[in-house]
Amino acid sequence: MARSLSNLVLKGMSSLPSTHSSRAISGSFYNRAMRYSTTVTSDSDTHEDFKPTNKLPSSGLSVLDVVKQDIKENPVMIYMKGVPDIPRCGFSALAVRVLKEYKVPLSARNILEDLELKNAVKSYSCWPTFPQLFIKGEFIGGSDIILNMHQTGELKEKLKDVSTEASTENSG
Repeated sequence: MARSLSNLVLKGMSSLPSTHSSRAISGSFYNRAMRYSTTVTSDSDTHEDFKPTNKLPSSGLSVLDVVKQDIKENPVMIYMKGVPDIPRCGFSALAVRVLKEYKVPLSARNILEDLELKNAVKSYSCWPTFPQLFIKGEFIGGSDIILNMHQTGELKEKLKDVSTEASTENSG
């Protein structure tokens, strides 16, 4: 019953027109300054209600190369459960809420969509939990660290250049 109801709601939502300009590129969703990954695969560790359904299209890169490229090309990159507009866990929601306070361009990948991606990120950062935030190529940590850095002012300092770069790029 719950599954069929959620499918009905999702089908109804997908038929609604988009309110933001966006474009799909290689399985990623670009919306203003935010990038979301939109494709999904199976993950045996995920509860039935949250199991992904589609496979991330192959780009010819290894998953670890994709992670390295994400971190290199995106000043603020978060690997999380869900996407910033629809987080699928409280820790990811907290991290995104804090980051949105700084109005910086935020790129994100949903680790629930691909078990290989999830494991590659864990391997790359040597950190077992999600979300995982990278700023200018540097691993920062999870939601508890993000919140602590926000409260002490450290996060503002880390993001200062990112905010300046983003506003300079958008105005020129």
